[in-house]
Amino acid sequence: MKIEIMGTGCPKCKATMANVENAVVEAGVEAEIVKVEDIAEMAARGVMMTPALAVDGVVRIAGKVPTVDEIKELLGSGR
Repeated sequence: MKIEIMGTGCPKCKATMANVENAVVEAGVEAEIVKVEDIAEMAARGVMMTPALAVDGVVRIAGKVPTVDEIKELLGSGR
């Protein structure tokens, strides 16, 4: 599983990264976590608001900091 956090490094993006890391540990899943900071790449993928979260290439959340529980739900449905 590949999880991408899209954002420019703002506090909300950092909070999203921390929540993703916690969710992966709590869910007990194997995941590659990648930061995407290239604005052109984000726009090409349809992301207009950050932070955004993609699981296996599909943008699932944009424009808010997801909770650990919300991320765990996405990880469960992504399996």
